[in-house]
Amino acid sequence: MNRQTAGTITVNGQLMEFSTPKIMGILNVTPDSFYAASRKETIKDIQGRAVQIIEEGADMIDIGAYSSRPGAADVSREEEMSRLRRGLEAVREMVPDAIVSVDTFRADVAAMCVEEYGVAIVNDISGGEIDPAMPDTIARLGVPYVLMHIKGTPQDMQQAPHYDNLRMEIMQYFARKVQDLHGRGVKDIIIDPGFGFGKTLEHNYELFKHLDDFRSFGAPVLVGISRKSMIYKQLGCTPEEALNGTTVLNTLALEKGADILRVHDVKACAEAVCLFNKINEEKQHDPCH
Repeated sequence: MNRQTAGTITVNGQLMEFSTPKIMGILNVTPDSFYAASRKETIKDIQGRAVQIIEEGADMIDIGAYSSRPGAADVSREEEMSRLRRGLEAVREMVPDAIVSVDTFRADVAAMCVEEYGVAIVNDISGGEIDPAMPDTIARLGVPYVLMHIKGTPQDMQQAPHYDNLRMEIMQYFARKVQDLHGRGVKDIIIDPGFGFGKTLEHNYELFKHLDDFRSFGAPVLVGISRKSMIYKQLGCTPEEALNGTTVLNTLALEKGADILRVHDVKACAEAVCLFNKINEEKQHDPCH
């Protein structure tokens, strides 16, 4: 597999290429994320987690203050901003040079994070569907944009999601969105199929089976399946017991062309990437150290 076909993106003025896969470590500054161990609310916990993510080998930190688990309670714009200000200040103090992505679907929240805290990437679970101002805001900010597919909202997305033709509908969604974003001046797009967002267990595995389809857009592909229900429900376990399943699917995702893995467990993911690179002899430096 030639990973160069994923193209490159510009992050903080530097070119990021994907001849080797990248790792995005999750930092939740929320009290209600689905995986309890990932919730960080005190300054000490936030800073400790930020340092851990970088030390264990992640290429970037994805900070979120609005839980997008199915049925999650709505969080006001003011509360989301307040949590992110606190979290970003704490992160910047401990790892000032880290590449930081913000997980938000609100355009004004994204702008605040980029303009006031130097956040480098915006990760929008809604693809601009929840806040129509997002595409033009991203174009103005000039940062890479994680374009994800979701059907519905976090509050209703898992209430019997239905597709007449799953793969065709989602590919058409991305084709339409990518064209619109490019037309508005957004240069760097990252494709996220949105595992678990408005999709049944069967939908998730059907998409995963054809993950390499998403490389047809010529953009990096991000996979976020860490400890999700498509793993723990299939295995009959809990999110807390889903690390092994996560590592298995992350490794398979790499084989199918994933360029970025968004994970809770950075060390386990870094080991999987290290061994994947060794087998494929694609590394330009030793990723294990």
